[in-house]
Amino acid sequence: MDTQLLKNRVALVTGGTRGIGKAIALEFARNGADVAFTGSSRSEAMVAVEAEIIALGVRCKGYAANAADFEQAHSVVEQVIADFGKIDILVNNAGITKDGLMLRMSEEQWDSVIAVNLKSAFNYTHAALPSMARQRSGSIINLSSVVGIGGNAGQSNYAASKAGLIALAKSVAKEMGPRGIRANCIAPGFIATDMTDALPEAVREEIGKQIPLRRGGEPEDVAKVALFLASDMAAYVTGQVISCCGGMNC
Repeated sequence: MDTQLLKNRVALVTGGTRGIGKAIALEFARNGADVAFTGSSRSEAMVAVEAEIIALGVRCKGYAANAADFEQAHSVVEQVIADFGKIDILVNNAGITKDGLMLRMSEEQWDSVIAVNLKSAFNYTHAALPSMARQRSGSIINLSSVVGIGGNAGQSNYAASKAGLIALAKSVAKEMGPRGIRANCIAPGFIATDMTDALPEAVREEIGKQIPLRRGGEPEDVAKVALFLASDMAAYVTGQVISCCGGMNC
């Protein structure tokens, strides 16, 4: 029996060259999806991810673009549809952090995080929806955060952007449900990525002690939730937020 949950589907993952985005792209490919993904440049990392995914027996192509740029996002979506024929799954994962206390936060810190984390999701969703509406199907997955649910000192810009992704998904779910398009969010907790690796070991250990499952998560943990939401297993799931956090958000 064929257990590939995404066979004959085409997925577009923004920010797919590393971390959670890369893990999602690989998980989708292992389940039969052809994968398009974006990165800020045509880097060695992008070429390496392409090769790794193609080796799994599916089609793959990376696209260099500024996710915060409306025109570039639309251009990428047009090119993906030209190259792959359609887009069935959109994962809005592109994101950055520029932390700082609200009293000291600069306008640039605020604007850049909102642009990359939230506006990029608007850009790609806006570009992909017409095609999904015509085919009367699609799954949109926004990568939010537990910080977008509960806030966090020193991350008001990041928290606001991630909360916005939740509201965006819920609104798109209500607007596009009649066209067969689903929109959901994943809210990861403390996941091992380049961002968290920069923290001192003692800090990471202390955070782990505060998590009910007593460990930080791996990008693959989030990727499995994305696989569920992208597949027909979640055919009646829309407008929801799934926390993947080891119990941090209980």
